[in-house]
Amino acid sequence: MGSRRAAAERRRTRPAVIGSVAAVVVAGAGFGAYAMYGGGETGDDNARTKSAAAAEKVKSGPLTAAEVTSTAQRFLTAWQQGDVAGAAAATDDAEAAKALLTGYTKDARVQDATFTAGTPAGEKVPFSVKATVAYEKATAPLAYDSALTVVRRDGDGEPRVDWHAAVVHPELRDGDKLVTGKAGDPPVKALDRNGGEITAAKYPSLGTVLDGLRDKYGKKSGGTPGVELRAVRGESAGDGKDGKGSKESGAGEVADKTLLELSKGTPGTLRTTLDPALQAAAEKQVDGRKGASVVLLRASTGEVLAVANGGHGFNTAFLGSLAPGSTMKVVTASMLLEKDLASVNEKHPCPKYFSYGGWKFQNDDEFEIKDGTFKASFARSCNTAFISQAPKLKDDDLTRQAKQVFGLSMNNWTVGVPTFDGRVPVQSKAQMGASLIGQGGVRMNPLNMASVSATVRSGSFHQPYLVAPSVDGRALATASRTMSGETLGALRELMSYTAAYGTAAEAMAGVSGDVGAKTGSAEVDGQEKPNGWFTAYRGDLAAAGVVQQGGHGGDTAGPIVAALLKAAG
Repeated sequence: MGSRRAAAERRRTRPAVIGSVAAVVVAGAGFGAYAMYGGGETGDDNARTKSAAAAEKVKSGPLTAAEVTSTAQRFLTAWQQGDVAGAAAATDDAEAAKALLTGYTKDARVQDATFTAGTPAGEKVPFSVKATVAYEKATAPLAYDSALTVVRRDGDGEPRVDWHAAVVHPELRDGDKLVTGKAGDPPVKALDRNGGEITAAKYPSLGTVLDGLRDKYGKKSGGTPGVELRAVRGESAGDGKDGKGSKESGAGEVADKTLLELSKGTPGTLRTTLDPALQAAAEKQVDGRKGASVVLLRASTGEVLAVANGGHGFNTAFLGSLAPGSTMKVVTASMLLEKDLASVNEKHPCPKYFSYGGWKFQNDDEFEIKDGTFKASFARSCNTAFISQAPKLKDDDLTRQAKQVFGLSMNNWTVGVPTFDGRVPVQSKAQMGASLIGQGGVRMNPLNMASVSATVRSGSFHQPYLVAPSVDGRALATASRTMSGETLGALRELMSYTAAYGTAAEAMAGVSGDVGAKTGSAEVDGQEKPNGWFTAYRGDLAAAGVVQQGGHGGDTAGPIVAALLKAAG
């Protein structure tokens, strides 16, 4: 009886699951809840001898629907059953997967997890998660959506889950982990400059900013911690642009993120420099534009009045590391003016092409300006007008100008939240020439480029800040020198002329007062369209924005920046 009962039990479990899988593949039905039941292979089931593996033909070609669904089923079933080794074996990086999946229950305290797969889209399989997080006496339900992608494993071509931390939770970057416990940092009630509370619900762009404020000031603002599930950033966590979460050297750190609150802590209060009306205007300008980011500063002080990102998962406005294109010509022009390599109203070469360091550079649409002035070249954004001066420059001239006058590329800004402070490396030959027009190794974000316009408008560098230094007694970064009055006046004339008659004129139409602007577009490998940039000032305000894959800056980032300057009154 016992043996017959056992056999009957086996017939009711594993064979039924295999049958349901076959039905899904044949009928093309949705890849649903069958992943919640048994039947997934384990690492032992899939073991092969080295001799057999060597003799077996390496699989290649596109994945079949059956391979995608069965691999996803194997992974999700093992994960749900607590078979960490089996789930990890279903991935292409078993070691990394095993570590994070072990931490899912051990460190994140996730219990009773149920994974329900959705309909595959090619090699990608979405799935939903429902679970409970428990820590001491505190519990809370957890629900979120994620996805996995099936690929052929290097070496044998076997289908495996392409392992990334984001499979476990979409907020994770590779190197991160999930942890539940008493929050190391108490919550912070952030206030705008008028005393109103700042929340991510009211200002969606500020979610990452609030995380950064908590990391920096949670223990200093008088609050007490609660219990929560957090994404704890690892050393390799970055902006995730390359899909692996890698971070460029010198880029600012990404703050830990609260994913679920099990019990509330008592928040401390922290006043920021944000202007509620201007922040609302900035949010409106980037709403629905995932690649758009903008920053508005008070030029004379460096106070950040508004910051917004169309994509809310990463603070590109502060942490982005992107080639700024021709907006960098503001810095380059200041250097050429100081070195007497250019003068506003004197003739300056702008040929169709200029070769330097083995590269042939050209202007947009291969235009040229015959017998034109430097003012005309700056206003029309002539690349060759700048690169033609490269033979007369030292490799470190641009780097020194950026650091000494504009406070960039020193990695010492203390804004109040993590920032990337620009990068202008010393380069030679063609790369040095490319740097003069904001390509090569030059990297910036809207905060950096808003600061560049603020420096031109105010006459000296004032480090941007979101929290006043008086709050915690920190020192702000400084620049070692200022431009001469003659150079400053010439640079303002160039930017003013560009705003009125150059590539920035259309966007700046209707922006009254003392204004100046510069457009830019930056080519990026693999992108069909360049990133569009725009930096400008009006009175005591300076702003900059970028629209990734937007095209020309005057058409994309320009209207965003101009609208924000107008909103300031």
